Amino acid sequence: MSKTSYPLKLPQSIKAAAARLAKEDGVSLNQWIAVAVAEKVGVTETAAEFLQRKAEGAQPSDLLVFLDRAADEAPSPEDEF
Repeated sequence: MSKTSYPLKLPQSIKAAAARLAKEDGVSLNQWIAVAVAEKVGVTETAAEFLQRKAEGAQPSDLLVFLDRAADEAPSPEDEF
């Protein structure tokens, strides 16, 4: 496995929490961050593939059936910009 370095700047509170969790896991901070990034990449790629499969063949007009069923009312105040 090839490795590369990347200067990472974290808020102090995040770094402290990550360091604490790495220590609890018995690994270096560097290893803990690498695993955390790998997990995030895996989850994101898996989600993207899942959504891509679900969207296959879908057309924007397919949403009209749902929009036609939606209530015709103004958004609630917490949903407005």
